[in-house]
Amino acid sequence: MAIQIFKAEVAHVHWLQEIACQTFKESYATYNTEEDMEAYLKEHFNEVSLKHSINDKQTLFYLAKEANEIVAYIKTNFKPIPNASLPGKGIELERIYVLKSCIGKGLGALLLQKAIEVAVENQCDYLWLGVWEHNPRAISFYSKNGFQIIGEHQFLLGKDVQKDHLMFLHITK
Repeated sequence: MAIQIFKAEVAHVHWLQEIACQTFKESYATYNTEEDMEAYLKEHFNEVSLKHSINDKQTLFYLAKEANEIVAYIKTNFKPIPNASLPGKGIELERIYVLKSCIGKGLGALLLQKAIEVAVENQCDYLWLGVWEHNPRAISFYSKNGFQIIGEHQFLLGKDVQKDHLMFLHITK
């Protein structure tokens, strides 16, 4: 499997929008109302919002491409972890999504490694993320890769208030 991982630029916004919407729907549509899903997608994955995020110096997107198809992506943010006090500088792995048809091919591990590289390049001490409490596959993946649950916070999907576990990984430089 030849995977190319590259930084998303504004010119890639349509690729990003397509992969973001498809993977989010694949991951959560079964567990949420259509109204809540559409509201979230409309607010967070519209072209204007994505272009704004791509242009934000505190945010980085990376796309994964296999055989001329975008199959996964990550989004990182340089912001502190909420509801927790950790020493040093952190970076959030806000999104790591892989097409359902590509799960199990090692893309998650490749993208996580890319996020760790970004953290090291930016002299971060830890990587953190929020993962839905009802997503055991993701919680298991992050735990197997050294993340620890250190708290929780709320996540609003449409009108539905959900709970995420806050997880963090100390970065060894």
